[in-house]
Amino acid sequence: MTGLNEKLRGISRRDLFKLSGKFGLSSTLLAASSMAGVVTLPRLAQAVESTYEKRFSKEPKYTLKYGASGFNARNLMIERAGCLEFARDLESRTDGLVRVEFIGDNQICGQLNCVEKTQLGIIDIYAASTQNSAGGAPYLNVLDYAYMFPGRASQYHFLYSPGSQRILRDPLEKRHGLKFLFSHCELRGIQLGLKYQDKPTVTKLEELFGTKNRVTGTQLGRIAMQLLNLNPVPIAWEETLDGLKQGLIDGAETWASAVAYANMSPVVSQSVDLKFFCGTEHTSMSSKVFDSFEPDVQDAVMESSYLTQVQIQAANEAALVKTVGFSDPQLPGTIFDEYNVRPAFLPDEQIKMAEEMCSPEYNPEPWAQWRERLNNWAGGIDTYAEISAIAREVPADMKPENVEPRRWWKS
Repeated sequence: MTGLNEKLRGISRRDLFKLSGKFGLSSTLLAASSMAGVVTLPRLAQAVESTYEKRFSKEPKYTLKYGASGFNARNLMIERAGCLEFARDLESRTDGLVRVEFIGDNQICGQLNCVEKTQLGIIDIYAASTQNSAGGAPYLNVLDYAYMFPGRASQYHFLYSPGSQRILRDPLEKRHGLKFLFSHCELRGIQLGLKYQDKPTVTKLEELFGTKNRVTGTQLGRIAMQLLNLNPVPIAWEETLDGLKQGLIDGAETWASAVAYANMSPVVSQSVDLKFFCGTEHTSMSSKVFDSFEPDVQDAVMESSYLTQVQIQAANEAALVKTVGFSDPQLPGTIFDEYNVRPAFLPDEQIKMAEEMCSPEYNPEPWAQWRERLNNWAGGIDTYAEISAIAREVPADMKPENVEPRRWWKS
């Protein structure tokens, strides 16, 4: 497994804490994440000091608190959510006018409350899944209609589309005071616990029927799980790992790189790629904070967001194969290989069967109430129909890294 752990294997936690204590956590993380090869303490100390001096060479006009739930520099090398790249680029692009203080590892907010702390002004920017954030910003459910996105390419294509500004970003900002900046893109499946370790790799949808699975905060995700007979059970994240290990639940709905970065791999035996709705670890900013910037700084935020989105698109696709091990065949030395997590890629006809069971296209009634609610919040847009149409502008089998980047806020 490559990544920050390997880079820093010769440096003790005590020495890392010393550097963070002297130069600050953000400077330490930014320096470490930008270094190539195996890092020695003298090299890291020099890089951290240089980063610190550059960042603090002038007094910033704006200092932004960036809360990032469970993320740190190590797991941002596993799931490439772009947090540190965005901070680094925005500081550089504004020549120090903006300083970003990155606060990860649940130190200031967690998956379920980062959104609320941003809305309350405790932090300025946050990173968490849109699904967990949907509790505090229900419009984010708009991404979670079942089988609206055929693949990861269609997700990236939508986020780059000017249509995402009209259908996703503008209503989110108007209703919840959040400016959606960028997101990683995966599709959710069922991560089966250790009780499935000695069972054959899942090949049919019916093998999952009746299983009991942990669900996140999304209301639309629960509808999909109920229609697929997957028994959604709301369980606190900290109890999920033990539940999977002990067999108290059969699985959890999430995506492959989340299993790897959140240290779920030791208690997961199979990662079943159902692709049934979005797994989007996104970053949003308080719209009040954004609106307080002069136009040049607003432009810088958008350009840094665009650059970060492009980096995520390439980096996470590579990390899924080379770091996580979510591929067939599976590369040796990946996280899934190390912990014997088997990816289960279902045949196309099984995915089609799941789509016909639960998507609004084939089974509209269970979605009707939420669809009407989201459509009203969006000013009368048929959210499912319009997002689906944009998602299908690219071939279903398109490689995600081949999606053309576009500046979504420019028509």
